[in-house]
Amino acid sequence: MLTAIVLTRNEEKHLPDCLASLGWAAEVIVLDSGSTDRTLEIAQAAGARARVSVVQREFDHYAGQREAALRAAQTEWVLFVDADERVTPELAQAVRHVLPRPEAGWWIPRHNYIFGKLTRHAGWYPDYQLRLMRRALAHYDPARPVHELVLLDGATGYLDAPLVHLNYETVPEFIAKQKYYAGYDAQRLAAEGVRARPHHFLTQPVRQFWWRFVTLAGWRDGLHGLRLSLLMGYCELEKYRRLWKSQH
Repeated sequence: MLTAIVLTRNEEKHLPDCLASLGWAAEVIVLDSGSTDRTLEIAQAAGARARVSVVQREFDHYAGQREAALRAAQTEWVLFVDADERVTPELAQAVRHVLPRPEAGWWIPRHNYIFGKLTRHAGWYPDYQLRLMRRALAHYDPARPVHELVLLDGATGYLDAPLVHLNYETVPEFIAKQKYYAGYDAQRLAAEGVRARPHHFLTQPVRQFWWRFVTLAGWRDGLHGLRLSLLMGYCELEKYRRLWKSQH
């Protein structure tokens, strides 16, 4: 009844454990976008032992990749799992339990491990992701190439068992990825007619820090929460710096 789908590109480090956590699924599809490391070799070796198939597709954007993966599956249900995520036995049981239900999809919370620490505050939990869905009732919004949005024809529910996400390992990795998001968000704001003002370089980073550290209780994660909140404030500054640059 269910196909697990893993999108990959140069994921030789994470893919073996990810596939091992999906052994309970009826089928696994690895959709690869041009890996140059051992990702394909690992996926093909897994396919020789279990029901794992490999599909290759040139990357256009995340929404396009997920939409193509939906069409490659044949089962009624699909579960999207990133290579740096792990499905625990508890989550696998919860997924199997809801498949007979009438909902079109299910939101799954995530345990984000950032710099090796489980992060329960500052906006990183429950971090619900709509990853379990009826294939025929789902498609991805092409207008959202980043932070992709799945559109479902039907009601959704919420699972309690979390998906384990082995997120950013180092501060440079965190900053590089957030700068990528900052560039995308700056383009989106510019398209919406939003203009960067000089005061935004102070007010927006401070507002982001306060939201993360105080409103979303980042302080409960101690120095780890403080560092994350400061980093997110810096990335907010980067977003408005790029918006300003695009205007001048």
